[in-house]
This record gives sequence, C-alpha cells and structure tokens, in this order.
Amino acid sequence: MEIGQQVKVFRLRDRVSPSIVKKLGQVGIIEGYKVTDGAGIGVVVKFEDNFSTWFFEDEIKPV
Repeated sequence: MEIGQQVKVFRLRDRVSPSIVKKLGQVGIIEGYKVTDGAGIGVVVKFEDNFSTWFFEDEIKPV
C-alpha cells in the first residue's frame, strides 16, 4: 500500500464509532501511515468528505 493509492474499506476489526462504520464500503486515498500498538502499521485514509482516520491493512483493499 502506497501513499496516494485508492483503497476501499471492506471490513472493520473492532468496535468503532458510527462515523467510521459509515465508511464501510467507501473508497478513500491513503495519505499516510500510523504506528499502532507496536505490532503493526496502520494506514491513514482520507475520504471525499475530508474525513480521515486510520485502518489496519487487513481492513482495506486496493481499488
């Protein structure tokens, strides 16, 4: 996964807020990376409505 790549959210691992649940099935653009709990790297995704949040790599897939 690279910065600038389009991805689609296809699953959510954990319980999350309703605003993030609404992003399930939507397409966004990778804008960066985030160190998570020390066991991995998260991917920061920005959507058309300028909302951005991070996901684990197994929660998104390239479009």
